[in-house]
Amino acid sequence: MTEQTTERMEHALARLARGDGSAFTEIVREHQAMVFSMAYHFLHDAGLAEETAQEVFLRLHRNLGDIRSAAHLRLWLRKVTNRCLIDTLRRQSARPQVSLEDVAEPVEPTLASDPMLSERLRRLVASLPEDSRAVVILRFQEEVGLAEIAEILDIPINTVKSRLQRALDTLRGKLAAVMEAGKHESLG
Repeated sequence: MTEQTTERMEHALARLARGDGSAFTEIVREHQAMVFSMAYHFLHDAGLAEETAQEVFLRLHRNLGDIRSAAHLRLWLRKVTNRCLIDTLRRQSARPQVSLEDVAEPVEPTLASDPMLSERLRRLVASLPEDSRAVVILRFQEEVGLAEIAEILDIPINTVKSRLQRALDTLRGKLAAVMEAGKHESLG
């Protein structure tokens, strides 16, 4: 978060404490993209990501008195988003599952030079167990440092490092297998 954004959020928190309801709107606007991004990259469902984001901001509204600073607010939002995502996955496990191949993907701009590779990688990340997926998304999608990931997930930093290493090893292996299968298909 930039220094200017931090100051703006500190000011919004102070205004909120004085009863200025518009300050909450400003806080939501500042952080909604981060919360939605975490949710979407974890769930790969825009509707569920929106529902999760709404739940996160509802919880924020209920717990505004506990927020001490702009930095605490950002950390709190990431922690609560992660918890809400786990709750959403638990609720989803009770519903029938649909294959990713059967679901139409939203059109999403990508900076990757190979869109097929990007899609394969997205699916491979989605196939990771939820604890590993959370670490990968926070580290590479949200660009969160290892120490902050440990704090968000309430786990030791060495656990973050080992989960990240195992997830990357798994992704490398799966991606290599997919690429090799693609070579054989194009030759046959």
